[in-house]
Amino acid sequence: MAEELSFGTAIGTSDATHISLLGQDLAADLMGKVGFGELAFWLVAQRRPTPAETRVFETVLVALADHGFTPTAIAARLTYLSAPESIQGALAAGLLGGGSRFLGVTEDCGRFLALTLASAELPTTDAGFDELARVAVTEARAAKRFVPGLGHPVHKEQDPRTPVLIGIAREEGLEGPHLRLFQAIGRVHPEILGRTLPLNGAGVAGAALADLGLPVDLLRGFALLARAAGLLGHLAEEQRNPIGMDVYTTVDRHARYEPRS
Repeated sequence: MAEELSFGTAIGTSDATHISLLGQDLAADLMGKVGFGELAFWLVAQRRPTPAETRVFETVLVALADHGFTPTAIAARLTYLSAPESIQGALAAGLLGGGSRFLGVTEDCGRFLALTLASAELPTTDAGFDELARVAVTEARAAKRFVPGLGHPVHKEQDPRTPVLIGIAREEGLEGPHLRLFQAIGRVHPEILGRTLPLNGAGVAGAALADLGLPVDLLRGFALLARAAGLLGHLAEEQRNPIGMDVYTTVDRHARYEPRS
């Protein structure tokens, strides 16, 4: 007799009468009792977050949901203009734009901090974190690499999200080594780089998520999860008050032919 195929999963299964998710009965145990942010954390971490962890995690999601007419939002709106029958295509177009300049900084910063912390003994004082930050920023500069999480195209002095997220993590007792190192980078980088840059919201989000113990290689996914809500809002607004055609015609009418030299 042939061996019956089976594929193990700790996420969910279903049959004719029940849906199981994370070992719980979806209808009886989760619906109306678990918030979406809490569930998203649980699905990835495979453990239910504490109320404090849920508050910090959902603060990150709110911080990353939207930032105005960014390239991701414009891509979604223009894709909707071209294919209004494809909400999924427009949403996907915006998400595909999440990379090293927008949204992806969340993961890049979390990874940079995690690798830096793994390279040395964990500091216990602000002075120790400052010294570790000096080494990390100096090495990045010598290698001609950007320090992820430093600088913002709009917020030149301070990203308003950064102190709020750090404050909430501190209130909840979840200001861990990644957030402490990120703040140390904020303190020491001017003496190394010769200029002062703000700690941006995407970077502090990556530090906070890493301190929650979430996998560094998935941090960009959380940024995209948050931005999906913002993009859906942009698409709803595009239906109500479209600007996509104006964006397209403005660029098109100002295009000029330049022969290759």
